[in-house]
Amino acid sequence: MQLFVGLGNPGDKYRNTRHNIGFMALDRIWNKTDGAPWKAKFQAVISEVRLGGEKVLLIKPETFMNLSGQSVGEAMRFYKLAPEEVTVFHDELDLPPGKCRSKTGGGHAGHNGLRSIHQHIGAEYHRIRLGIGHPGDKKLVSHYVLHDFAKQDQDWLDPLLDAIADASGQLAQGDRSGFMTKVALLSGNGDKNAQTPAPKTPSRKPSPVSEISDTKPTDERSSLQKLIDKFK
Repeated sequence: MQLFVGLGNPGDKYRNTRHNIGFMALDRIWNKTDGAPWKAKFQAVISEVRLGGEKVLLIKPETFMNLSGQSVGEAMRFYKLAPEEVTVFHDELDLPPGKCRSKTGGGHAGHNGLRSIHQHIGAEYHRIRLGIGHPGDKKLVSHYVLHDFAKQDQDWLDPLLDAIADASGQLAQGDRSGFMTKVALLSGNGDKNAQTPAPKTPSRKPSPVSEISDTKPTDERSSLQKLIDKFK
């Protein structure tokens, strides 16, 4: 079994906030499966689904963001899982809106949900970083992440969430590279430069001038004329 964790805050007040994009990703995955109904357990709501033939437990901690690690750690101990079997979906300020990146291990970069998970299970879990953009000023971050997505954000948010749900089977199978490629293609948020092949260098044909210059001219003089020319 694997654990897919969505980060967010519980309650209608936070349902559509940028900080809850991890919850949104799990909801979209669940909607495209025949998963079991959500139920309360591990200080969270959970549902068991099958993705790409693999058994996956979807879990949305209800401890509020800053204590997310309590819920994740409890579920891991119950199922005797290793950190490598955990994938966390979370908002990422350092990525442009709509971008998606995969990461394993490393620091929490000040994200309170990740900080809590680090404290309870260590750093060697997988992460799906979902770009929400940055407000431009560190002082505005708290208000920004706890504010609802703007109406125009739906132009990239819905395609991204749908793409994640459609590619989740590959993620469950451990094919993170294939998952990322499929999300980029389906969401339209891929790196266009990375997909553009380098132009081929056209082959050069020798010019008529160079061909002529490399050829010795034919001597059409008679033997007598050659003898006369020799003594001129």
